[in-house]
Amino acid sequence: MKDKNITIEDLAGMVEKGFNGVDKGFNGVDKRFDVVDKKFDGVDKRLDGVDKRLGEVNVRLNRIEKIF
Repeated sequence: MKDKNITIEDLAGMVEKGFNGVDKGFNGVDKRFDVVDKKFDGVDKRLDGVDKRLGEVNVRLNRIEKIF
């Protein structure tokens, strides 16, 4: 294979093609992250409810311990 002289313009074109390919690979990723974020929001709400209920249980256990 012969040595080829590559110009700056050739190199710039190759880099541009590479970046365009990467950009195409990320299409739809933001939408998937939105779905994951919504699911985490739901998990956070559920955990907040669990924390609240466990706090109430803890208060009741403390009252019971004081009785005995």
